[in-house]
Amino acid sequence: MPVQTISAQEVFSRRQSGKAPQIIDVRTPAEYAEVHAEGARSVPLDQLDPTTLISSREGPNGEPLFIICKTGGRAAKACEKFQAAGFENVVSVEGGTAAWEQAGLPVVRGTRKVISLERQVRIAAGLLVLLGILLGWLVHPAFLGLSAFVGAGLAFAGITDWCGMGMLLARMPWNRGGGGDGTCSS
Repeated sequence: MPVQTISAQEVFSRRQSGKAPQIIDVRTPAEYAEVHAEGARSVPLDQLDPTTLISSREGPNGEPLFIICKTGGRAAKACEKFQAAGFENVVSVEGGTAAWEQAGLPVVRGTRKVISLERQVRIAAGLLVLLGILLGWLVHPAFLGLSAFVGAGLAFAGITDWCGMGMLLARMPWNRGGGGDGTCSS
C-alpha cells in the first residue's frame, strides 16, 4: 500500500479546527531538540515500535496518526513500518519539518544548532575517501579499496534509499539525547 501524504498546512488546519491530531516526529532527539513542529512528539525512527503506539495513538473521531521528519524520507519509512504492523490510518507530512517551518507554522526551537545527518554522512564519506587515497599513496595501494568501498556504499544508498552510514551515525552519542550537537537525516 502506498504511503499517504498530507501537507503541513492541512495538519495545522486540523489542529486549529479542534481535531487534535497526533503528530510523531521520527527524527533523532538532537534534531527534535533543535526545532520541531509545535505539538509533535519525539519517537526516533530507530526506536519506533508501531505495536506500542497503535492502540494508544489513533485520535478521537478516527484521526490518523501523522508522521513527520526533516523532509519526508524517514516519515515514509515510519509509515511503512506502521502499515507492516497492520496500522493503515497513518499519514506522512509532506516536506516534513522543513515544509512546516517554511509555511510559517508554529515550531518549538531549542538553543543549540546541530549538524544534519545528511551533512554528517557527507563529512564522514569525504574523510574516508580522502583517508583511503592518502593511505593508498603513502602506505600501500590496497588502501584505495577503502575509497572504492565508500563510493560503492554511496551509490548503493542513492539507488536503494537505504544508508548504512546514516543509520550508524544516527546511533552515535552526539545524535542521541535532546541536548546533543549532531543530527540525522537519512
